[in-house]
Amino acid sequence: MLEFMQKGGVVLWLLVAISAYVIALIIERLLYFKRISVDERKLYDRIKVAVEKGHLDEALAICDQNLSPFAALMRTGIENRDYPRTIQKEMLEDSAAQEAPRLEKNIVPLGTIANIAPLIGLLGTVTGTMKSLGVLGKFGAVSDPSILAGGLSEALINTVSGIIVAVVATIFYNYMVSKANNYLLRLEGQVNSLILMINKNRPAWTGEERRGSPEHTVPERSVPERPVPERRAKP
Repeated sequence: MLEFMQKGGVVLWLLVAISAYVIALIIERLLYFKRISVDERKLYDRIKVAVEKGHLDEALAICDQNLSPFAALMRTGIENRDYPRTIQKEMLEDSAAQEAPRLEKNIVPLGTIANIAPLIGLLGTVTGTMKSLGVLGKFGAVSDPSILAGGLSEALINTVSGIIVAVVATIFYNYMVSKANNYLLRLEGQVNSLILMINKNRPAWTGEERRGSPEHTVPERSVPERPVPERRAKP
């Protein structure tokens, strides 16, 4: 293995370091998605039962026990249940959008590596070819082909290594992007159903001030009329 690395030169060592970074990113994302995976239907039903019974503290406790973005969305809806439905929807949509950076974390570097890995491999190909041409330029004619083998092997090793790294990074990049997008779509799809669940058996509140009932209104004070003095007729 060490001999193989030596034949690849400096560029191959760079590709090895990049591949190790790619593996670390993939493992981190897989562990994250596994950690937030939850039976959303079962979680929704548990919280729905608690909310319908009026046990809001129990519903919030259930949300805190789960690390999934869906539980965070449910918690946002329960905490803002006293607001009008339009404001609730805006808050839930904002909460769902805030989960995007956490879901898409480390995915962009994976896509970047998928694009530049073949170029780095091509760089190794060029340096290996230059070594072979340098040998030809130095000696003019080479009777022993093994003298050129070092540069050619370096070129081919770097080409293959760059392609392998790019293929692995591309596969997992597309997988992670698809998984994150599907999760965000599911969160956005749960907004309306969550609003209906939270506001069930609760009268709609539009935010208008309530007017006082007639029996609680303060009667207006009546101003007593002054008696008009009678005018006596002159004798």
